[in-house]
Amino acid sequence: MPELPEVETLATDLRRLLTGAEFKSVEVLWPRSVAMPTAEELVRQLPGHQIQDVSRRGKFLVLSLSGSSALLIHLRMSGRVRVEPATAPVDSHARVIFHLADGRRMLFSDPRKFGRIYWTADAHCVLGDLGPEPLDDDFTACDFWTRLSAHKGALKPLLLNQTVLAGLGNIYTDEALFAAGLHPLRKANTLSVAEGERLYHAIREVLQQAIWHRGTTLDDERYQDAEGRPGGHAQHLRVYRRAGQPCLRCGTPIQRTVVGTRGTYFCPHCQH
Repeated sequence: MPELPEVETLATDLRRLLTGAEFKSVEVLWPRSVAMPTAEELVRQLPGHQIQDVSRRGKFLVLSLSGSSALLIHLRMSGRVRVEPATAPVDSHARVIFHLADGRRMLFSDPRKFGRIYWTADAHCVLGDLGPEPLDDDFTACDFWTRLSAHKGALKPLLLNQTVLAGLGNIYTDEALFAAGLHPLRKANTLSVAEGERLYHAIREVLQQAIWHRGTTLDDERYQDAEGRPGGHAQHLRVYRRAGQPCLRCGTPIQRTVVGTRGTYFCPHCQH
């Protein structure tokens, strides 16, 4: 579930909370959560490394460490990262616990066990296939339309493809397509330049608003920030999970369909 706005919020929190902190020890409770290197190597070699910065690339948290290495965390469907006192009760879904030298811990929990952790000297080997960042200043509407026009597929699956554009997921793809007035099954290569520019600006606006509200926490409460607080954007969603409710623009009931195995919400009038 965590998408660009949620991961950006976490990265901002973790930068504030963890910059300068040092790893004291690591507990791996679910070895498959560690994709690179082995869980045993992470436990043995990570202690002593200091966190120098925290950033985001696509849906990955990027912790830059001393020694020019990076700890990458991909939350996927249900992963959480929280910073807490060492005396706090351990989450029953904890998969990896990073104990810090200052007495705190960084906890990676993941009920569905799809999240992965990578520790590498070459972050490009994990992140190299990701597409451009939709909020980067040097990523223009022209660049976006050029990428879209090269594909014959439907817009929704294309926008979810992380090699085309990094960071979008189910929630914000539906929201951006609604804001742009484009149907999720519209063929990408049929968009005019004006329509491509409209979608480009819709994506950026939707993501920026969600970041401002510190992400979206739904009823399942899968997403929480680094200190366990929910995001506030759910009440601002305009189509996602609003099937049967009136469109906030025209009053037509929002419909739900399945596009590429993903539940998809749209207004049949505004997005014909």
